[in-house]
Amino acid sequence: MNGPHSSGPRLSVNVNKVATLRNSRGGAVPSVVDAIRVCLEAGATGITIHPRADERHITRHDVQAIAAYLAPKRREVELNIEGDPRPDLLEMIREVRPHQCTLVPVRPGEITSQAGWPADTPVAELRTQIADLQSRGVRVSAFIDPEKGAVEWAASTGADRVELYTEPFARAFKEGEAQAEASFRKYVEAANVAHALGLGVNAGHDLDLDNLALFRGLPHLDEVSIGHALISHALYVGLSRAVKDYLAACRI
Repeated sequence: MNGPHSSGPRLSVNVNKVATLRNSRGGAVPSVVDAIRVCLEAGATGITIHPRADERHITRHDVQAIAAYLAPKRREVELNIEGDPRPDLLEMIREVRPHQCTLVPVRPGEITSQAGWPADTPVAELRTQIADLQSRGVRVSAFIDPEKGAVEWAASTGADRVELYTEPFARAFKEGEAQAEASFRKYVEAANVAHALGLGVNAGHDLDLDNLALFRGLPHLDEVSIGHALISHALYVGLSRAVKDYLAACRI
């Protein structure tokens, strides 16, 4: 597997949108597994899925099919399953044993993730859940905002990594260079705090070919998870080319 830092962060392709398109019509087209095959042939070494409770994109059947397809490639390709720590999600994680589980807070009715875990979230139950997943060989990442208190909270849960919520950075990037640099400095501080506390650093949400030019240089960045922008780009250039473009954008 490609390592971080020396050549840039790992790219984990989020394929939720492929399932969204399939579900909009019903049936089995486009196939999420076939999309993953194309991503891997293009050079991706990470796949992310987010099986929500309402199964509006990734379903339980998808999780099982994806896990079965990736099982022979386990040494080369990392599977990251993200979601809120509800009982059926944790059951899936225990069954599938992906390389990584990213725990994400979910707000009722949200279209996509809107914020990381608040720093005042009680940790007792999460500690137990995280320790259980780790005992099964699953690395655990906590989805948080780029704030020192949130990083310290994540460390207190026993998580292995944090995933920094990057939508605020993406918005600032669109506003101009000064705003982008000011926002980026917050992420640098959060990444340095995480590293000092022994946490790995992932990032995701609204990263794209433009803003990766700055964000890929974040200190200690292990992995970026990108779905919506990459799949949108694929509408114009094809999925294989889109993955290659994003792999190139992650290189330092």
